[in-house]
Amino acid sequence: MSSVVRFVFKFFPAPLRALIVKHREMLRFAVVGGTTFVITNVVWYGLKLTVLDTKPITAQAIAIVVATIVSYVLSREWSFQTRGGREGHHEAALFFLVSAIGVGLNLMPTLVSRYVFGLQVPAVSMPVQELSDFFFGSIIGTLIAMVFRWWAFKKWVFPAADVRPERSGSVAHLRAVPSEGDGQSEQVA
Repeated sequence: MSSVVRFVFKFFPAPLRALIVKHREMLRFAVVGGTTFVITNVVWYGLKLTVLDTKPITAQAIAIVVATIVSYVLSREWSFQTRGGREGHHEAALFFLVSAIGVGLNLMPTLVSRYVFGLQVPAVSMPVQELSDFFFGSIIGTLIAMVFRWWAFKKWVFPAADVRPERSGSVAHLRAVPSEGDGQSEQVA
């Protein structure tokens, strides 16, 4: 994996490489978020269009819970790998409490679109209902929950920075990556 990262990393200009290294935790959080976004939508629409076709909010909640479990593992072991400061069971409990609040925040826009704005069949067509579900639930809801989770994870779940060593092969360990075309090495971390 390190050789792939090193290969791709060398094509970035030095200032961008420095930014990536500096903000690697946030970038990892975004990658985990993107992964769980896909998981959420595949599970949500899979359930909503089959067994839970009359219960879209339940289908969305189940999808978010599945993605949250994946998110915990990826966040603990990758996004926030150097952070900690809490015992494992306390950290997990806080993670799932923060995530439960995030689920509520994620569901709110879908609830508003369906039950306040009335964007559901028969008041609107099926394509309009599905587009509004996607926009309100997947886009707006996810953005609101993401901002809250980023803040809450750093404040309460993984409060102490640099308490565990970063694994070798990570972006921070890319000490000398040649810039494209010059064959020279530059220090990035």
